[in-house]
Amino acid sequence: MLNWDTAGKPSVRPGDRESSLSVRYRQPGVVLTDRRFTVPLDHADPGGETIELYAREVVASDKADRDLPWLLYLQGGPGFGANRFIGKPAWLGRALKEFRVLLLDQRGTGASTPANRQTLPLRGGPAEQADYLTRFRADSIVRDCEAIRPQVTGGAPWTVLGQSFGGFCTVAYLSLAPEGLATALITGGLPSLDAHADDVYRAAYPRVERKVLAHYARYPQDVERARRIADHLLTHDVVLPGGYRFTVEAFQSLGILLGGGEGSHRLHFLLEDAFVRTPGGPALSDAFQEEVQGLLSFAAAPLYAVIHEAIYGQDARPTDWSAERVRAEFPRFDAAETLAGDGPLLFTGETIHPWMFDCDPALRPLRETAALLAARTDWTPLYDPARLAANEVPAAAAVYHDDMYVDTGHALTTARAIRGLRTWVTDEFEHDGVRAGGPRVLDRLLALARDEV
Repeated sequence: MLNWDTAGKPSVRPGDRESSLSVRYRQPGVVLTDRRFTVPLDHADPGGETIELYAREVVASDKADRDLPWLLYLQGGPGFGANRFIGKPAWLGRALKEFRVLLLDQRGTGASTPANRQTLPLRGGPAEQADYLTRFRADSIVRDCEAIRPQVTGGAPWTVLGQSFGGFCTVAYLSLAPEGLATALITGGLPSLDAHADDVYRAAYPRVERKVLAHYARYPQDVERARRIADHLLTHDVVLPGGYRFTVEAFQSLGILLGGGEGSHRLHFLLEDAFVRTPGGPALSDAFQEEVQGLLSFAAAPLYAVIHEAIYGQDARPTDWSAERVRAEFPRFDAAETLAGDGPLLFTGETIHPWMFDCDPALRPLRETAALLAARTDWTPLYDPARLAANEVPAAAAVYHDDMYVDTGHALTTARAIRGLRTWVTDEFEHDGVRAGGPRVLDRLLALARDEV
């Protein structure tokens, strides 16, 4: 571990090593330590192949030398590394009042052993890649956490804060290893315990439609703007600067923005200056295309697309590109039919489709791998209803009313199935409430779990 000598320079303390050298450094108000761990790829084969996990330890500067309880943060996704905070924003400032925090890059993400179009060919062909990625779901992430916990806490249980998919992982933690938890806190991430992916998306599309219509009620001028862009994409072949093939379906997928507290405003500002006049007629502006490229590309988080529907697989039924199949049950989302009439174009939400693997250069090499995962019929259960019904870990969950990403009905059914779990149902925030709400969301959950409110 690198420590700080009297001159303010990093120094190495003898014997302070894990799987590799840890580095300690400072930001305003916090002390950070980079930590790396070696864990089995397959926890059922502890002597087999290993992968590396990266995590960033964060502690308040004025508490850096104190013995504090630990809070483990599990990021949403799947497929995203933990937040790269600067200082103490959002919920982190509240956590650092009493915890030492570990921001874990879940396997395959961030600075942990990566899984993407560049690295997965090391596994072999698509079949070998798909087999490898079956070990990147919530159950493996929980076992990773249990493998590193003794090295971090000395064996003491820790508090876990799970956002979105991180909440799915937290429910899996309560199912698989509740002895590792002092407290379980969940924000926007109570999964259905038994729903198939089809059930998830049948509940999602009407919810997304409500969000889109609410956006148009706020910004009625966007109805015509969205129709104009969609019409242009139906009649022109547009390739974005990074090589992304920009289709009308890809444009509709920008509706994922509407699940965040500022998302409607961000979508509005994106649409308002989409076109410029050129000698050849109106064209999508370079600025618009550049921003869209950043929003649509999966280059930074390809696992989000590749294993997204696999997080719902729990039995012999394949997910089979569920979001794409179920979308056909909601013809109002068909752009061509919409433009043939005078209705508003509907955007889509948190859905993954096979066409994305044709449009996105970061996903094209993984199309067959993703198709094999979609066809898989040997998924195992992620949650243990009997163990959850007997839960003794203090637990609390924020459930966002009409959350676009996670169905409120499914979440509340699960809440009732976890013994002792207290819920805070609110329409004050969208899915990103733990970020947008600053310290308030975490403060509320801690109070609920401690029976202080």
